[in-house]
Amino acid sequence: MHVFRLWAPYAKKVGVKIDGRVYLLEKLAKGWWELALESATYSTDYVYLLDDNDLELPDPRSLWQPHGVHGPSRVFDQTLFQWTDASWQAPPLEQAVVYELHIGTFTPEGTFNAALKHLDYLKKLGITHVQLMPVASFPGKYGWGYDGVDLFAPHEPYGGPEALKHFVDACHAHALAVLLDVVYNHLGPSGNYLAKFGPYFTSAHQTPWGDGVNLEEAGSHEVRRFFCDNALMWLREYHIDGLRLDAVHAFIDRSAIHFMEQIANEVRQLQDQTGKRYVVIAESDLNDPRLIRAHEAGGYEMDSQWSDDFHHALVALLTGDRGGYYADFGSFADLAKSLKHAYVYDGRYSQYRDRMHGRPADGLPGSRFLGYSQNHDQVGNRAKGERLVHLANIDRARIAAVLMLTAPFVPMLFQGEEWASSSPFQYFTDHDEELGRLVSEGRKKEFAAFGWNPNDIPDPQSLETVEHSKLRWDEIEKQPHAAMLDWYKQLIQLRRDSPALKNGDLSKVDVQFSEEGKWLTMQRGQFQIAVNLSSHEAQFQVTSAAEVVLASNKSIAVNNGQLLLPSDSVVILRNAQ
Repeated sequence: MHVFRLWAPYAKKVGVKIDGRVYLLEKLAKGWWELALESATYSTDYVYLLDDNDLELPDPRSLWQPHGVHGPSRVFDQTLFQWTDASWQAPPLEQAVVYELHIGTFTPEGTFNAALKHLDYLKKLGITHVQLMPVASFPGKYGWGYDGVDLFAPHEPYGGPEALKHFVDACHAHALAVLLDVVYNHLGPSGNYLAKFGPYFTSAHQTPWGDGVNLEEAGSHEVRRFFCDNALMWLREYHIDGLRLDAVHAFIDRSAIHFMEQIANEVRQLQDQTGKRYVVIAESDLNDPRLIRAHEAGGYEMDSQWSDDFHHALVALLTGDRGGYYADFGSFADLAKSLKHAYVYDGRYSQYRDRMHGRPADGLPGSRFLGYSQNHDQVGNRAKGERLVHLANIDRARIAAVLMLTAPFVPMLFQGEEWASSSPFQYFTDHDEELGRLVSEGRKKEFAAFGWNPNDIPDPQSLETVEHSKLRWDEIEKQPHAAMLDWYKQLIQLRRDSPALKNGDLSKVDVQFSEEGKWLTMQRGQFQIAVNLSSHEAQFQVTSAAEVVLASNKSIAVNNGQLLLPSDSVVILRNAQ
C-alpha cells in the first residue's frame, strides 16, 4: 500500500492516474489531499491530475523520476536499502579537507556507481568530505544540476535514488563524509510544475531566475515546509552529512524567523534525534556574518560559508584578471586582509557594485569559512571554463595550493585541481531546442561585462562541451600532473599533521607584504609561508633555526638566516619551538 499526499490549495479536485485509471484523493485541511491505495506499491508509476485538466503532472515530492522531469513519478520505498554505516560519524568540519565534484564529469560514465572506483584515491589524497554538486532531477541527461525541478528525486542518469544511497554508504566505508549542494532559491525553467499546485513563487520579488520563491507571503508556511522537508530527507534517508545551500543571498524573507534560521534549527533538531553530526554551509555574496553567528548574537547559526573574497583576492593577484567582480581585487593588501579577516569588503566601498558592501566578521574563527582557489562557479563561469593553471601557470597554481591549504579556513578543492587537470569545466545543458537557444544567447550576453569575446564561449547545448569537461584520469601518472598531485598530497598531509595549520583563530594569523616588492609572508604558529610574485629573486630575513618544509623550487634554502626566493615561487618554513 502507498499513501498519496499532495498539497494543492488551488485545486477543487485531485486525481492520481495509475495504468490509465484515475483515483480521486480526499480533501483534507489547509489545502492537502490524501489517498491510501492498496494496489500502489514500490515501482508503481503515477501522475497527478488537477480539476478537469488532462495535463499529467509529476509529484512535486516525487522520490523517483525514472522517465525524466516531464514523465510520471514512481513509488520508491526509502526503507528497502540495507545500510552498513550504523557506526559512522562525520569528522568535525573544522578538521576537514573538502573535495567538490560533479558526478556527471568526475568519470567518463558520469554515474554514482562509476565514481565508486575513485573513493580509494580520494581517501589516499587526504580528503575528509566529498561535496556533490546538485543531484536533484533536472531536465535532460546532463547539466550542472542548478536547474533542478524534482528536488526529492536523485537524477536518474546518475543512477537514481538507490545508486545515491550506495554511493553514500561506500563513502562512509572509506571514512569519507558526504556534503550535498541543494538549490532552494529557484527551480529550473523546464519541468517546473510547482506553480500549478500552489503559491510556491511570488511576483512580489524578482530574482535572476524570475519570480522569487514564496518564503513570506500567503501559503509560505507550506512552501518553507517543502524545502525544509527536502533538506531533512537528504540527511535522514540518504545519510548525507551536510548541506551546502546555493546562493542564499537570493532568498527574500522578512519573516521574524528567517528561512535560513529555520533550516539550521531543524537540522539541529534532527541531529539531536539521530546522534549524528550534520553541517549546513551557506553560499553568499552578502559578506554578512549574521549567517554564521550564533542565535544569541542575532545570527542564523549556520556552520560555515564559502569565502569568495579570499578566492577573488588570490586569483586576481595570481592572474592579473580585473574583469567583472575581480575589479574590486588585485592587491597584496586584499589578499592579506582576506587571510586575517575573511571578508575583504567589510563595510567598504565596492567599485564593482558601486556601493558600500559587507560588515566585519569580528570574533568568528576562520573555520567558519571555506577557502578555495577554484570551485565549479569560479572555473565554470569563465568563458572557456579555464582552470587556474590555464589562466596563470603551474608555478602560480602551486602557490595557490599552498595559500589555500595553509590558510586559517576549511580548505576545499575542485575536482582535478590537485593534478592540474587539463580538462576545463564548462557550462553545459541538455534543454529542448528553443530553451537551449535562449540559454546559449543569454550566456553570451552575461559575459559581456567581463569583456570576453562571445565567440569564445562554448555552446552549452553541445555534447562536445560536456565531453571536454570530463576528467582525464590517465593524466595523474604523467608530468607535470604527477608532480602537482604529489605537491597536493604533501600539503594535505602537512595540514593534517600540524595543529597550527588547522587553528582557525584569525587573531593568530600574521601577514606581512610589499606591494612594490610583490611578496607576502604569513605566520601560522611555527610555520612561515613566503611567496614571491615578482620577476626577480626576493630576499627574506628568517631565524637561523628555520628549516625548509616544502618548497616549489629546488634552489630554495636558508643560509645564515637569509632566504633567497626565486620569482613565482613559494616556501613553507618551520621554526624551531
